[in-house]
Amino acid sequence: MLPYKNYKDKLEKIKKGELSLKENVTYFLNEIETNKHLNAFNFIFPDEAIEQAVKVEEKIKSSRQGKLAGLVLAVKDVLSIKGKPLTCSSKILKDFTAIYTATAVQKLIDEDVIIIGKTNCDEFAMGSSNENSAFGSVLNPVDNSRVPGGSSGGSAAAVAAGLCDAALGSDTGGSIRQPASFCGIYGLKPTYSRVSRYGLTAYASSFDTIGAFARNAKDIAAVLEVMAGWDVNDSTSSKNTVPDLSGNLSLNNKKLKLGFAREYFGEGLSPEVKSAIETVMEKLKKNGFEIEEISLPHSEYTIATYYILTTAEASSNLARYDGARYGYRSENCSSLLEMYKSSRSEAFGSEVKRRIMLGTYVLSAGYYDAYYRKAQKVRRFIKNDFDEAFKKVDIILTPTSPSPAFKLGEKTSDPLEMYLMDIYTTSANLAGIPGISVPVTKSSGGLPIGLQLLANQFNEPNLLKMSYYIQENIL
Repeated sequence: MLPYKNYKDKLEKIKKGELSLKENVTYFLNEIETNKHLNAFNFIFPDEAIEQAVKVEEKIKSSRQGKLAGLVLAVKDVLSIKGKPLTCSSKILKDFTAIYTATAVQKLIDEDVIIIGKTNCDEFAMGSSNENSAFGSVLNPVDNSRVPGGSSGGSAAAVAAGLCDAALGSDTGGSIRQPASFCGIYGLKPTYSRVSRYGLTAYASSFDTIGAFARNAKDIAAVLEVMAGWDVNDSTSSKNTVPDLSGNLSLNNKKLKLGFAREYFGEGLSPEVKSAIETVMEKLKKNGFEIEEISLPHSEYTIATYYILTTAEASSNLARYDGARYGYRSENCSSLLEMYKSSRSEAFGSEVKRRIMLGTYVLSAGYYDAYYRKAQKVRRFIKNDFDEAFKKVDIILTPTSPSPAFKLGEKTSDPLEMYLMDIYTTSANLAGIPGISVPVTKSSGGLPIGLQLLANQFNEPNLLKMSYYIQENIL
């Protein structure tokens, strides 16, 4: 059990000499070894982490520390760290070493965060269960027979099992929020463009977002505050000012207006999950919050729209892995074309191949207008639904996932059933809005259930304040 409740508490204990940062990092390294059966990490950096702990502790003692000095962080293996492996949990990049550091990661390093390792994930962030990894499946620390969620399952499992203070993930259609829900922790997907994507391996460029996992709302806010902001290396990053997120989490007697969409509480939702979310809403009402029913009429099209557009972008983005320039190259080829075919067919996993083929199909002549162009129009309708909803309410409450964590192997034979696990999360990526999963209770089987909060673009402050309020007053 960690002797502190959040990062701020940890820093105070280090300052007072009540906690040794070196011993803290050593504790995490021992816990990673003890829990290696979870398969949460692809790579661990023990020597660098301990060396950095000594340096950072000296900074803290002399009051020269950065904003997040001593926070021990795990990083999803789709983000670049110079000189470290960058595999995206794929055979095609198994020997690749990053040549620069992602902006979001560098900002955290600059504020004295300690990187302890890189976490396992679904290959190229494509999956909802973390069973699509060349490094093997990640196990849910709450119940090892179940999935931790995906694609950022390794990061979620590492935080939930107490192997680090916080972790970075990427969220293209729910890949932070769904694993956070399955593992019983907090997981935030910021507004698209709030955090630079420079150094994030692209899956679907107009959807991909870097976010964070932690065991409390305060730590999530602190990590986002540091890594957010404009970046000259990412033309899509926003120049909006990053507000004080971690130091201003109180609602200050201001009651946000809440909404729930009827479309998110219909067929396919587990009765236990529905009951859990409704219980939270009742408690909020008793505490003086106004909760209004709203409608998001195009919700039924989110999964189809999401998988048409993301697979199209994936087909384009993953064309660079051809065996010619870097990464895995097949030895069984006698021509250039054969090298392309063999390298990709031997090194890509089945789910990545499926999505590349789907994306290539919807972009092909004769189908572009019928699928891709139409999906782009529907994406606009979905964004309009949220624009209208946020004229009435400040925050939308939904389930994060239609059920608690499912068993390993339970859905691998049915891709459509697996895709439907993202039914409540993909809409936020289609609309580019921020979302967070807050752990609210456990099922009768002891599995975590998450509540999703959605806010309008760049309204992370309200999202974090509401999460903190629920953490302190409802749970």
